[in-house]
Amino acid sequence: MRSTIESHPLIHRNTIGDAVQRIAMQRPGQIALKYRERCWSYQALDRAANRVANHLLALGLSKADRVAAYGKNSDAYLILWLACTRAGLIHVPVNYSLTEHELAYVLDQSGARALFFDDSLKSLVDRIPGQRQLAIRGSLHSNEATSDRSDILTTATSSACDRPPAIDIAETDVVQILYTSGTTSDPKGAMHTHRSLMTEYSSCLLHLDIKASDRCLAALPLYHSAQMHVFTMPALLAGAYSCLTDTPTPEEILRLLKTEQLNSFFAPPTVWIALLRHEHFVEAQLRHVQKLYYGASIMPEPIARELGARLPQSGLYNCYGQSEIAPLATVLTPDEHRERPRSCGRPVSNVLTRIIDPATGEECAPGVPGELVHRSPQLMVGYWQKPDETAEAFAGDWFHSGDLGYRDEQGYIWIVDRIKDIVNTGGVLVASRDVEEALYRHPHVAEVAVIGVPDHKWIEAITAVVVLKQNTAPDPQALLHHARAHLAPFKVPKHVHFVKQLPKNSAGKLLKRVLRMQFGAPARSSLGEAGDNLQQSEASA
Repeated sequence: MRSTIESHPLIHRNTIGDAVQRIAMQRPGQIALKYRERCWSYQALDRAANRVANHLLALGLSKADRVAAYGKNSDAYLILWLACTRAGLIHVPVNYSLTEHELAYVLDQSGARALFFDDSLKSLVDRIPGQRQLAIRGSLHSNEATSDRSDILTTATSSACDRPPAIDIAETDVVQILYTSGTTSDPKGAMHTHRSLMTEYSSCLLHLDIKASDRCLAALPLYHSAQMHVFTMPALLAGAYSCLTDTPTPEEILRLLKTEQLNSFFAPPTVWIALLRHEHFVEAQLRHVQKLYYGASIMPEPIARELGARLPQSGLYNCYGQSEIAPLATVLTPDEHRERPRSCGRPVSNVLTRIIDPATGEECAPGVPGELVHRSPQLMVGYWQKPDETAEAFAGDWFHSGDLGYRDEQGYIWIVDRIKDIVNTGGVLVASRDVEEALYRHPHVAEVAVIGVPDHKWIEAITAVVVLKQNTAPDPQALLHHARAHLAPFKVPKHVHFVKQLPKNSAGKLLKRVLRMQFGAPARSSLGEAGDNLQQSEASA
């Protein structure tokens, strides 16, 4: 006799499409999403996803086919993602700032059969050599025909069938391939299932205080796992209001926060720094903003304290993780910031984290740094078509994060640095974060990134790349003096470069690999012995 679950799988199923359908039935007329002048109720968004899902299948796509999305934030971008979850297709978000070669790699490696893109990116798409498996090219939202097929937005607003397609979808089916940024090699595609993402959404709702009453700004790219899966999707499932923008400039962010009276916003530290330094920050009158989320990279403690001081009514949430874990792993809540502002908090309820010695695999005692490793139903099921990399990532039946940190006696985790960002100077390992924290305390420093560059004497020379605040002049000796006052001698930078801006990707994440390539050559001049060597550069990064 067949079991009840086997006989009636739909009764117990919990896919992403099922979850969106539930909230649409609970709040049919409530506004879920605003993009520019278009507002979508929960019911309208649910029906639009069904229309597009049926359209994709009518184009000839089959279950598990990969559908690449190449565009900036828009309602059409989000609807295409929701449609893929309904049609049994695998969504492949593509960074819209990729070069022609990088885009071609993602399309080829994923085996994408369809590509939907912004009209503004069509010229780059047209230059890509024809992929034999790419059968469908279409527009996300267009006023002009880019192919013989209607665009996603037109389909979403049409009178086409708005019932869910009759596709057999399981919670264990892969629904998205998230490509990691790739620092020294081609990016890897982390495969996530309905189950891994739905589990992560429950962690976000539980630990990030996301409520139906929230009015959220979604300004970071939706191709980025943090914006899509830590904030936009959990907000949608909570019944909240999301304001979506494709122009994440400080001016536009401040304008939307004020005019839309938004109370919730996520950004990486680089974006928060840009907002704090903007000339109209005070005039934006952000007293209504209650929830300040940050992640994607380590927040300098001086910046976190400044945010807390300038927006005292708000609560700071530190969100740590990576795409492979969907991506939230730990949270530091507003109350916990007061005692441990540099901690990334404790693991969320669906994540088990250990800290191990990378050499032996033995668990580290409290206070002893090691590599963070995880077990969780939120984790990817592997890297797409990369079995060796998958086996390496899950060695010993734990997922290896590549992050160095330690746990205190109360279970809070403190990230020291990415393992690859640790600088080996004269045989002594130095966390770049420690040096950055010290330099941020200098009153003239707006932004700073610390890297190691090859050095014949020191193995790697600690190198600071500094952006100064407006109306301040470079003074390397003053910065060096400040560093000596706050750092052990072996942590003082050997080289300092002044630049106009630091390189970042379209999600605002700092690109240290670009700095390593730019400043990797030994200094051409020096001003003294160890700790005094300075290279001054005015070129923009």
